[in-house]
Amino acid sequence: MKINDLRSLSSEALKAKLQELRLEAGIERRKIASTGVASKQVKIGEIRRTIAQILTLLNERGAAT
Repeated sequence: MKINDLRSLSSEALKAKLQELRLEAGIERRKIASTGVASKQVKIGEIRRTIAQILTLLNERGAAT
């Protein structure tokens, strides 16, 4: 997700997206752990970057979780 798209969301929507991404990251990590295949590393990297962007935006707005 692009940073400009994230900036247009409200704080509540960002928090909901953050929860969704954290869940998705956990699922991907479990898939890698169970199969041993590292082909999803790129997807996890993208998820982690988006989580960091959301946390930064929430921090800037003073609405950190």
